[in-house]
Amino acid sequence: MASPFLRDPVDEGAILVQLAFHTDRVLRDRQDPLCHTDEFLFERFRFSQQGLIYLQDLLGPYIANVTRRSRALTVLQTLCIALRFFASGTFLYSVGDAENIGNAAACVAVRKVYLALNQLINKFIIFPGHVPVNDIKEGFYAIAEFPNVIGTVDCTHIRLKKPSRPNKADFVNRKGFHSLNVQMICDSSCLITNVEVKWPGSVHDSRIFRDSTLCYSFEQGNYDGLLIGDRDYACRPWFMTPYPELAPGPEVRFNGALSRTRARIEMTFGLLKGRFNCLRGLRVEPDRACAITVACAVLHNVATLRRERVPVIVAHPEDNVEPIHLHERSERLQGTSLPSIISDSCPDDFG
Repeated sequence: MASPFLRDPVDEGAILVQLAFHTDRVLRDRQDPLCHTDEFLFERFRFSQQGLIYLQDLLGPYIANVTRRSRALTVLQTLCIALRFFASGTFLYSVGDAENIGNAAACVAVRKVYLALNQLINKFIIFPGHVPVNDIKEGFYAIAEFPNVIGTVDCTHIRLKKPSRPNKADFVNRKGFHSLNVQMICDSSCLITNVEVKWPGSVHDSRIFRDSTLCYSFEQGNYDGLLIGDRDYACRPWFMTPYPELAPGPEVRFNGALSRTRARIEMTFGLLKGRFNCLRGLRVEPDRACAITVACAVLHNVATLRRERVPVIVAHPEDNVEPIHLHERSERLQGTSLPSIISDSCPDDFG
C-alpha cells in the first residue's frame, strides 16, 4: 500500500510527460475575425483573410459608423455579420447570437452591406465582361467549339416567403411556391456579366429577356457576338437556341455543342447558391430579396476575380418515381389489395 506522505514516482513521470507536451493557451480577440485561419473564415464567411481585408477596404466608406460611442461595430464586424448571413441563410437572431449582438443590430449591419454592394454593381457586373470580347469568345469556343458566343442566358428562382402585398399571387411560380425569377448572363469563367432582378416567379423567362435593356441593345446592333439559351427563348439572329426536332447530322452536333456551352450558366447558379445559401430561401419582402440577390451576385464576382476557394456543391438526384394511376389496372395493384378494389369499383370517382 502506497504511503500518502510519499510521492508516487509514476505520478511524477506522468507530470513530466504532460509538461513536455504542454502548449500555451492562445486567447484570440473575438472582435478581430482575421486572427483565425483561412479554413475557419471560409466556412463562415466564404472569403479568406485577404479577401476580407479587400472587402473591408472596398466597403469601408459605405458602411463605417460615424461614431464610436456605445461600442459601435467596426467595419470588419459589420462585414462579417452580413457575410455570415449570406453564407448560412439562417435567421438573423442566430447570426446575432454568433457575433454576440442583438437581432436589431444584425439587421442593420446586413442592410448596410447589401445596400453598399448594390452601389458597386456597375463596377463588378459588366457586359460583355471584364476582358476583351475576343477573349470571351475564345473561352466559350474552347468548351465545345461553338463560335462567336459572348454570353449564355438563363433564369433561376429565388424562393421567398409569402409576400404581404395584394399581388402576392404573381410570385407563385409553375412549381407552386413563391419566388423571384432572376435572369443572369455569364461568361466562360462563370463570371456574372448581367443580372435582372425585379420579376415575380410567375413571369416567363422569355418575357424577362424581351423586356430587358440588354435585348434592346442587341436589337440595335450594339454588340458583336451571340447569346445562347434553352428552348424557353425565341431564336433570333443574335440569340441561338436548340433545334426543337432533331435530324441526324449537323443538327445533333449543333445541339450538343450548344448544350455543353450553355452549361456554364447552370454551373454559375450552382456556385452562386453554393457560396451564399441565403439564396435558397429568403424570409424577407421581395424588394429586400432583390437587393440581397444583387449583393450576392457582386460578391460572387469578387470571389471569382480573386480566385477564392470554390464551395463543395452536393448534387441531389431527382426522384425517379413512377406515377400510379388509380383508374388504370396495374400489375402491382392486381389481387385482393384495397387500392385495386377501390380503383375497379369506382373508377369515375378517382379518374
